[in-house]
Amino acid sequence: MKRKVLSLVMVSLLILSSFSFAFAADDTATITIFHTNDTHARLLSNDTNIGFAKIATLIKEAREADPNTLLLDAGDTLHGMPIVNISKGENAVKVLEATGYDYMTLGNHDFNYGQERLLELKNMSSIGMLSANVLDKDGKSLFTPYVIKEINGVKVGIFGLSTPETAYKTSPANVEGLTFANPVETAEKIVNEIKDQTDVIIGIVHLGLDGGSEFTSEKLATEVEGIDVIIDGHSHTQLDNGKVVNNTLIAQTFEHDKNLGKVTIEVTGGKVVNKTAELINVSKVAEVAQDPEVTKIIDEINAENAEVFAQVVAKTDVYLDGVRANVRTKETNLGNLSADAVRKAAGSDIGFVNGGNIRVDIQPGDITFGKLAELFPFGNTVQVKKITGADLLKVLEISVKAYPEAQGGFLQVSGMSFEFDPSQPAGSRVVGVKVGESELDLSAEYTVAINDFLGIGGDGYEVFKNYPIYGEVGTYEEVFADYLNTNGTKGSDVSGRITVKATAPAVEPTPAPAPVPAPVVEPAPAPAQTEVSYIVVSGDVLWKIAEKYNTTWEALAEYNNLSNPHLIFPNQVIKVPTK
Repeated sequence: MKRKVLSLVMVSLLILSSFSFAFAADDTATITIFHTNDTHARLLSNDTNIGFAKIATLIKEAREADPNTLLLDAGDTLHGMPIVNISKGENAVKVLEATGYDYMTLGNHDFNYGQERLLELKNMSSIGMLSANVLDKDGKSLFTPYVIKEINGVKVGIFGLSTPETAYKTSPANVEGLTFANPVETAEKIVNEIKDQTDVIIGIVHLGLDGGSEFTSEKLATEVEGIDVIIDGHSHTQLDNGKVVNNTLIAQTFEHDKNLGKVTIEVTGGKVVNKTAELINVSKVAEVAQDPEVTKIIDEINAENAEVFAQVVAKTDVYLDGVRANVRTKETNLGNLSADAVRKAAGSDIGFVNGGNIRVDIQPGDITFGKLAELFPFGNTVQVKKITGADLLKVLEISVKAYPEAQGGFLQVSGMSFEFDPSQPAGSRVVGVKVGESELDLSAEYTVAINDFLGIGGDGYEVFKNYPIYGEVGTYEEVFADYLNTNGTKGSDVSGRITVKATAPAVEPTPAPAPVPAPVVEPAPAPAQTEVSYIVVSGDVLWKIAEKYNTTWEALAEYNNLSNPHLIFPNQVIKVPTK
C-alpha cells in the first residue's frame, strides 16, 4: 500500500517535468536536480523536517522514473545537531551517502571540526565535495573545483564556492592558513575555462542572499555571464520558484530540510531553453515511506548515542526564546540567561554570547544533555579578557552594525546595558552604554567573558585578538547547566539590556494667528494619501500586515524591496500603498 501511495506522490512531482529517459521527440533533453541547503544535521523526519530517510525514498523513486536526476547540497550539512556533532561529522556522511547525494559544496559550519577533520570526512566519502575558492597556504584548491558530467547526452559542468565569511564564521583556528578567494573572480575563471566543453553550467554555492554579505549569489549571477543555475545556501532564504538574475536561475530551499528543492532544466541542441524551480514542502510528503536503509543507519546512530543524550542536566520553569531571528536582532530571555551564566562562571564585569551560538529555543521542563548540545553545538569554552572601555564601545558597534538584518555576531549581554540608533551609519550607532549602574568609561578596563570563537576574532571581532586570555573556564553547555541548577531563570526576563532608540515624532507647527474673517469658501479636497507607514511589532509577519490593508504579502515585499519577505523585524517600517 505504501509503495502505491509513494508512486502516486512521485508521479505528481515528476510527470510534468522529469519523465525523460532519453531525448524527447523534439530532441529536448531534461535534467532534474533535487537539492538541499543549510540542513545543519537535521537528519530525522518530523512535522517540520522532511528528514533524510524520506528524501532517500523520493530520490530513489525519481531515479527509477528518470535516471537523469542529480541530488546536490549547498553546504552547512556536516555540523549542527548532537546526532552528528558527537561523531565530528561522520554520521552525516554515512546518511548523505545512503540518501544518494552526488555533489555538495562546503559551508562555513562544515569547517567547525577543523580543516584536517573536514579533509578526513572528504576522504571517507563518495560524495563529491566541490569548492573552487578554498585555497591552501600554497594557493592550491583544497577541494575539487569543478566536474564535468554527461547526463542524458548533455555535458553538465558543476562547480562549488564557499563564502569568504567562513574566515570568521567558524573559529579562525579551524581555517588557519586557508584563503577564501573572491567567489566572483573564481567563478568567472571557471566559466571561461569550461563553457566550450559544456552545455549547462551549474554552481553549488554557499553564498546566500543576505544584504549584509559582500558576496552573494545575486552578485555572482549579475557579474558572471554563463551560469545557468545556482543552487544556493547560507542565508536560509526560501525561494518558492527560484529567482532569475541576469538569466541565471537561483534556487534555495530555506533551512533544515523543511523543503526539498527541485530544478528542471530543458536542453535543445546544446542550449538551455527552459529552467524552472519549485519546492516540495514537508506537508506534501506526509505519506511518503522512510527509506529502510537510511532508517537503519539512523537507528544505529541513535542507539549508540541514546544513553548519553537522555541524561537530565537541568530544568526550566519558563519558555526560553532562542529563535534564530530573535537572538540575532534583539534581547531575549535565553540570551540574557546565557550571558548571565558565562559572566558568573568567569567572575567578570560583563558577559557576552553571540546570537549565532544560540541554536534552539527551550520549552519548560527537563533539559537533557542532548538539548544542551543542540543549544550550544560548537563545544566552545568560556574565556575572560580585560579590555578598555574604548574597545568595548567598538565591540558594541560591531554587534549592531548589520541591524535590522539578522547576524550571528549580534551580542546578548550581561552586566551592562546599551542603546543604539539604527538610523545612524554603521560604526556610529551606539548612543549610550552603562556597565552595571555606571556610565561607560572609555579609559577604564573591564573584564569580559566571551567564547573562544570570539576570542580569536570570530564573527569579525578582531578587537578581541589584541588581548591575552585573562582566564578560562568550562564549555558553554557546562556553565549554562550549572547556572540554571543554581539560580533558575530568575532575572533573565527581557528588561531593556539592549534598546533601540525610537525615532522622534514630527513636531507639530505652532498655529498661525487667526486671520481676519473672510467669506466662507469651500476648501478643495485634500489629495488622497498614496501610502501609509506601518511599524512592525513583535510577532508580526508580512501576510498579517497585508491582511490589515487588504493587499498581499507579495505586493508588500515588492513595494518595499524586501530581500527576504519571511524575515521582518520589530520597529522596521513597512510602506503600504493605499491606491
